[in-house]
Amino acid sequence: MPMNISRGYYMLKYRYRLPAIGRFGYQERRAFYASALQLQQLKNPYETLGVNKDASSSQIKKAYYKLAKQYHPDINKEPNAEKKFHDLQNAYEILSDENKKQQFDQFGAAAFDSSGNATGGPGGAGGFGGFGNGSGYADFSGGFGNFGGINFEDLFGAAFGGGGGAGAGARGGRSSGRASMFREYKGDSTEVTHRLKFKDAIFGSKNVTLQFKVLDPCHKCHGSGLKPNAKKMTCPSCHGTGTQVHIRGGFQMASTCQQCGGEGTITKPEDTCPTCHGEGVEVNSSKTITVDLPQGLQDGDVVRIPGQGSYPHMAVEPDLKDSVKLHRGDVLVRIRVDRDPRFTVKNKYDIWFTKEIPITTAALGGSVTIPTVDDSQVRLKVKPGTQNDEIISIPNMGVPKINGERGFFRVQYKIVIKKPQSKAEICLWEALADITNDNSAKRTETQSKSGSSDSESSAAKTATINPDNPSALGRLENFISNTFKKIKGGE
Repeated sequence: MPMNISRGYYMLKYRYRLPAIGRFGYQERRAFYASALQLQQLKNPYETLGVNKDASSSQIKKAYYKLAKQYHPDINKEPNAEKKFHDLQNAYEILSDENKKQQFDQFGAAAFDSSGNATGGPGGAGGFGGFGNGSGYADFSGGFGNFGGINFEDLFGAAFGGGGGAGAGARGGRSSGRASMFREYKGDSTEVTHRLKFKDAIFGSKNVTLQFKVLDPCHKCHGSGLKPNAKKMTCPSCHGTGTQVHIRGGFQMASTCQQCGGEGTITKPEDTCPTCHGEGVEVNSSKTITVDLPQGLQDGDVVRIPGQGSYPHMAVEPDLKDSVKLHRGDVLVRIRVDRDPRFTVKNKYDIWFTKEIPITTAALGGSVTIPTVDDSQVRLKVKPGTQNDEIISIPNMGVPKINGERGFFRVQYKIVIKKPQSKAEICLWEALADITNDNSAKRTETQSKSGSSDSESSAAKTATINPDNPSALGRLENFISNTFKKIKGGE
C-alpha cells in the first residue's frame, strides 16, 4: 500500500528530544565535558519553573506540566517558544532529581554544564556525564494527561519514559529505585529527486515508486558489530567511565576518553563482525517504496517521508537493546516539475495563461477559446477596447488548496500588431488614420492633395468631432474609393 504524504509532513514534530548529531551523521552517545572556566551560565531552575526552593516534588511537577503545555512547539508558534520549552526541560530535570537538586542548591550553576548535565561541582567531574541519567531527559513517573486535545503522553512519553510510553519498558533494574532512561538515535535522512509532470504537480500523483540507497542493520550480526557470542570489553584507559580526568592549574577537568571515544568499551579486532567490520550497518543497494504525493507541489519543494531513511550508523550490543532505541531517518523527496509551455504558477495557487489576440479583436471585441490545466476549454468574450496585458480572472480553476477550494485561473491578453501585408490593408489602416485625424501616421497609398478646398477641410474637422457624420462618411467613402481605384490601376 502506498504511503499517503500530506502537507503535514512539511512540519517537523517535536516528539523526541534527541542528542546532538555526531561526526558519523547520527546522534552519538558520547559525553563531552567542559572546564569550570568555560561553563556558560545556567538559568536558575527555580525561576524558570516559577517555584520556591522549598517546593515539593508534586508542586515542581505540576508547575512543569502547566508550562510545558503552554510552550510546547506543537502548540505555541511564537519564535521563542522552542527555547523556552528546552529551558523548562533542563530546569525540571535538575529539580526532579534529588542529587542534582542538592548539587544546584550547594554549588549553583557551577555544578552543571551548559546543557544541564551535572559535573560534580566546581572543578569536579560528576557521574552524570553522557546520556542515561544525565542525558537532559526529564524523568516522569506519573505520565501525562490529555491537554487541549493534544496527548502529552504521546508527545513526551517516548523521550521521557512517561507512564505507558516507550520509556516505560526501559525502567527498573536499579536498586536505588530511580527510573533509568533509554537513549534514542535517529539515522540520516536520504534525499531523492523525483520529476513530475506539470499536471501531476498540480493535482497530486498516486502510487509513485521511489528507489534509493540506505543503511540497514547488518544481516550477519543484526546491528551489534560483533561476531556471535562475542562481547565488548571495558576500556583499559578510562576503566569504563568514558572520561579521563586531568589536573591543570589547580583545576580538575574531565575530557572524553581518546581510546574508546567516550563509549567506555572497546571491541577487539578479532571480535568484530566480518561483514560490517564492526559498524553494525551495511548499505542496502536498492530500497523501493511507493507513496502518494500531495497536490499543489512546485519545483524545488521537498516532501518529507518519515521513518524510511537510513538506520543510525552505530553498533548496539545485544544486552543494550532495551536501553537504546534506534529510529530510521527520513526520506526527503525533492520535487522537480517539468515546464508546461502554456501554463505557469504564480502566488502559489494561481495558474496563468497568456492569450494572443489580434488588434482588430481587441478593438472590436469578440470571443476566444482558452485551454485549461483540467484538459477542458473555456470560451471567453473579449470586450471592445481590450488593452494589452489586461487580465481576466476565473475563480476556482487554479491550484487546489488544503480546504478543498482552488485558486484563480488568470488569462492575460497580449495584443498582436502585424505589419500590413497588402496594399488593401495599408489602405484600410490609412483610412482609419484619416477618419481619426491621426496626422502622425505615415501615408503611402494616399496623399492629401495640396490646395484642398475649404469644404474638404471642413469635412476633416467634422470627421474628427463625429466620424459618423454624413459628410465625414462621404469623405471616408471618397478616400477608400479613390485609393482602391489607384490600387486596381483605374487611374
